[in-house]
Amino acid sequence: MLYLGKINSLRVLRNATCGMFLGDDGDQDVLLPNKYVSEDLDLDHSIDVFLYTDSEDRIVATTLTPKVFLYQFAVLEVKDVTKIGAFLDWGLDKDLLLPLSEQQGQSRKGDKVTVCLCLDEQTGRLFASAKINEYTDRELTVHEGEEVDLLIDRESELGWQVVINDRHTGLIFSDKIFKPLRKGDKVKGFIENIREDGKIDVSLQKRGYSQVEDSQALLLKKLLENNGVLHLTDKSDAKLISQKLEMSKNVFKKCVGALYKQRKIKIESDCIVLSEGKV
Repeated sequence: MLYLGKINSLRVLRNATCGMFLGDDGDQDVLLPNKYVSEDLDLDHSIDVFLYTDSEDRIVATTLTPKVFLYQFAVLEVKDVTKIGAFLDWGLDKDLLLPLSEQQGQSRKGDKVTVCLCLDEQTGRLFASAKINEYTDRELTVHEGEEVDLLIDRESELGWQVVINDRHTGLIFSDKIFKPLRKGDKVKGFIENIREDGKIDVSLQKRGYSQVEDSQALLLKKLLENNGVLHLTDKSDAKLISQKLEMSKNVFKKCVGALYKQRKIKIESDCIVLSEGKV
């Protein structure tokens, strides 16, 4: 069976003037155009290809890797806007349609939009939807403290909305953010809290003391990169600490205390210094 919007492992069935026809163990086949046929590809060889539909709604194969797969999420740029919707750059020859009915607000050329790649079962066409909440799971598949993959979606007054594991939406509160974030970034995070209403709070740091242990290694790395000296102390401004170290002032103070007890650093009046021979 051929699966649109996904990577398929198919076998070369026959040659054609326009390319090679690929198929699986069934009776379906699909064209791999000449531009994607390598010199060493021959009959009965297997090849991994992505399947989508061309401008005439025919299923076609490509060796290019798209920026998003079926029922996954991505931030894509609007290349053009027409009466039927916006066309998005998803890394393939044919742009991806974001229909008017699937938009959240009006899309303009150059906009970056968070979308889910969807399949219209009736027409067999792939399309994008910006209605994120309609394509996320209602049933929770994560638990508190779990490390997860995050797609940074959009900023609000409270913080940044994210897509979690291509399954859920969540929020990183502003006071939990200690490094610059941009729409479309893909980062690791941790489930901070699951509220009674099912909403998910996310953090970019581990919970508890394990966060401090990880941050100690980062602090030592920064010291090494700065010739063993960092002009930061427990009196330093929290924003300055966040900018230089991507950690909160509270975590910084705990790291300094722990590394001082381990005799890995010295604390001066206006800086911390790496102890000689300590890493």
